[in-house]
Amino acid sequence: MSMQRNYFSVLFYIKKAKLLKNGEAPICLRITVNGKRAEIQIKCSVEIGKWNAQRECAIGKDRKYLELNHYLETVRTRVLRIHRELEQDDKPITAEILKNLFYGESQTPKMLLEVFKEHNTKYRELIGKGVVKATVLRYERTVRYLEEFLKKEYQLNDMPLCNINHEFISNFEFFIKTEKSCAQNATVKYLKNLKKIITLALTNKWITGNPFSGVRFKQTQSNREFLSEEELHIIMEKEFNIPRLEIVRDIFVFCCLSGLAFTDIKHLRPEHITKDPNGENWIRKPREKINNMCHILLLDIPALIAEKYKNNPICVQKNMVLPVPCNQRMNSYLKEIADVCGITKKLTTHCGKHCTFSI
Repeated sequence: MSMQRNYFSVLFYIKKAKLLKNGEAPICLRITVNGKRAEIQIKCSVEIGKWNAQRECAIGKDRKYLELNHYLETVRTRVLRIHRELEQDDKPITAEILKNLFYGESQTPKMLLEVFKEHNTKYRELIGKGVVKATVLRYERTVRYLEEFLKKEYQLNDMPLCNINHEFISNFEFFIKTEKSCAQNATVKYLKNLKKIITLALTNKWITGNPFSGVRFKQTQSNREFLSEEELHIIMEKEFNIPRLEIVRDIFVFCCLSGLAFTDIKHLRPEHITKDPNGENWIRKPREKINNMCHILLLDIPALIAEKYKNNPICVQKNMVLPVPCNQRMNSYLKEIADVCGITKKLTTHCGKHCTFSI
């Protein structure tokens, strides 16, 4: 790895205790990487008295010894080339990997982030075809967290899937909670994303053991705060001199009076609002997360809010009903709104979904 120096050496030696039938000692190549060894049988032998252990070659000017020494150098060069190629490609390097590649028995091991990113690329192509964008973004965020985690804890750019164990998972869980300030339920979502990649590796037989064996996901029960009808009226009737707070207030009220989730409001298009034969407006759109079609009567106040932003430049440009900012900004501005309105409850976009009223 580019961020981890490998201490690497090759050594030719003979096995004096295991002589062949012709009385010669077999020659072996020992590969050592970071103190761990692997042995390669090169299918050559030499008389014990004709071997120079210090120079790692045969002694003598006879043709067979010259050819033997030339072959030994060819073997050494091949191992060095394999090592160099792994370094250049930023692949993991172990003695066992070098041995396997020398024999041509296997390719380099599958890497965690490499496989994860391939998964995410395919998943992104499925957006709108059974997969929602929010799910893809969570998978991509998991990869970013893993990249940071690997660099911080292991000084690596990537890690072989076969090296992931229970300790790795526990450390990653700790990293998410401490470095990313994620609550228990959010942490579990990231761990489940990682588990999916491990399951994929097991299915394809890239790994043999399951590091998630025995791991139990414990989600905490959320005690969501709900606004009273009186509190909602306070927010609705409050006059804001700051445009961004007025916009976020309107979006929040729309959520409360429609029951739509933040992601559904963000993806609400004018064509999703239709009029029935009785002249009543309805929201008809597939839910972003579960793709179920919803039919929601558009009440008077949400209808007025939608009409208010009909000609908003952002709404016109992006074909949106409301100029919805990102979730992070929404929650930040909702905190300001709560403070201004004297509401002590924690206002979030998620809170709006669960505070449904029929005003």
